[in-house]
Amino acid sequence: MIRGMRIVLRAIERQDLPNYVEWFNDPVVLEYFGRYRPLSLAEEEQWYEQMLQDPKTCNFAIELEGRHVGGAGFNNIDGRNASAEVGLFIGLPELWDQGLGFDVLQTLLRFGFEQLNLNRIYLRVFARNERGVHLYEKLGFKHEGRWRQAEFRNGQYQDMLWMSILREEWTG
Repeated sequence: MIRGMRIVLRAIERQDLPNYVEWFNDPVVLEYFGRYRPLSLAEEEQWYEQMLQDPKTCNFAIELEGRHVGGAGFNNIDGRNASAEVGLFIGLPELWDQGLGFDVLQTLLRFGFEQLNLNRIYLRVFARNERGVHLYEKLGFKHEGRWRQAEFRNGQYQDMLWMSILREEWTG
């Protein structure tokens, strides 16, 4: 387990999968994250098995006071270049805007820089996701670029921002 201020990052277990299916089928949760079509439990089980075998992935369940509330982790881990893509989500909208995202991402950054020995952690975020962009900027992520009309979501094309933070920029 990896402890943040309020949250705990732990291994994803098979019994967590129904929560992910519920969250990934909720349009409110998916507004700026995840899939564009419904997810089945069978698909999530297939993802889980593949994730367990993928050395370029390091995913966690997020717990708050013993309750599974979301997911977070690293994908595209590149050992040669010491970089990885980070992502997170809180699956329960009633827990949004309470500082959990900050706690999760701060904990992930510490783990990525101190344990995975990463030099660069990057992410993609919808330009219209002002709450997400603000969080990333607050933690020291810098804007690297904008992919114009990169993804079709909710009936329109949306720009995608690329952001990153380097170990030397991280304040820990």
